[in-house]
Amino acid sequence: MSVFDDLKDIRERALEQIARSADLKTLDAVRVAVAGKKGELTSVLHQMGSVPAPDRPRVGKLANEVRASIEEALDARRAALERSELERRMAAQAVDVTLPGRTRPLGHEALVNSIIEEAQDFFCGIGYTVVDGPRVETEYYNFTALNTPADHPSRSARDTFYVVDESAGADGLPTSGVIGESNVLLRTQTSGVQVHTMETSEPPIYMICPGTVFRPDAADPNHLPQFHQIEGLVVDRGITFGDLKGTLDAFTRAMFGADRKTRYRPHFFPFTEPSCEVDVSCGVCGGTGCRFCKHTGWLEILGCGMVDPNVLRMSGIDPEVYSGFAFGIGVERVACLRYDLPDLRALVQGDMRFIRQF
Repeated sequence: MSVFDDLKDIRERALEQIARSADLKTLDAVRVAVAGKKGELTSVLHQMGSVPAPDRPRVGKLANEVRASIEEALDARRAALERSELERRMAAQAVDVTLPGRTRPLGHEALVNSIIEEAQDFFCGIGYTVVDGPRVETEYYNFTALNTPADHPSRSARDTFYVVDESAGADGLPTSGVIGESNVLLRTQTSGVQVHTMETSEPPIYMICPGTVFRPDAADPNHLPQFHQIEGLVVDRGITFGDLKGTLDAFTRAMFGADRKTRYRPHFFPFTEPSCEVDVSCGVCGGTGCRFCKHTGWLEILGCGMVDPNVLRMSGIDPEVYSGFAFGIGVERVACLRYDLPDLRALVQGDMRFIRQF
């Protein structure tokens, strides 16, 4: 058989195999067998040296025609197979565009943050400013500058998260009964921000400081080891207890409703004198007494009082010229009293059945 016959036979068989190829893998195998480095067509072309010189132009022309026809057939078959594969995948992955889409539900502001913002709106509306401060405080700003004596129980390492304690023993607890003022702690109250403000600002001062505070309390229906406070401070000339009472009465009604009553009970706080705790009438029973208010008709919401003169002096403010009042509000407690929630832990457990209610 001559080279001419070999080339024609290769073309016929290759075109037939290409036409029968059912997938791209089979088609590629045909390409390699015919036109690859060791394919049939390549082997025939390697025999050009044995072809008589007069026949070489004709053989070369035919070889080029065979290669071109095979490559054209390969390209056409590949395009057809790729189109068929695309159609198959599109059919398998078809989407009914008439069906409603799947949307991710939008979240909303956490209940605690919502109450903080509502309180901020109230106090900013009557001329207060919002001040932030460090969560990690020195003992001086958290206790000493607030007139808290060195032997006060709240300064114990069992009642406060101390970060640095130079006098600590191997168990991390202080070896002496008094903790040095250089110690660092997670703030137990945001009152330290009030001291920073009095040291850096001239009266008149009207400010609130919302933020996170930390106390080593076991989580139960009435306590959390991490919670939020909104503390407020006013320092100005001629401030009286009547200003304190009027401010907190207005705040209480704004947060709980115009029909809620307030009650002020004498109490003791180291940094205020006189001091009191504020109760609001129970929203469940309307003040008649029920299990929620322990049959008293009242619910405690915050502590307050007139700023102790010693606190003003330690911050460089003359108590003979200026007076003021301060208050501290537990945000989680306000949430529970406002929405009649029996357990503080519900606010931090992430139960969607609870969260969706707000």
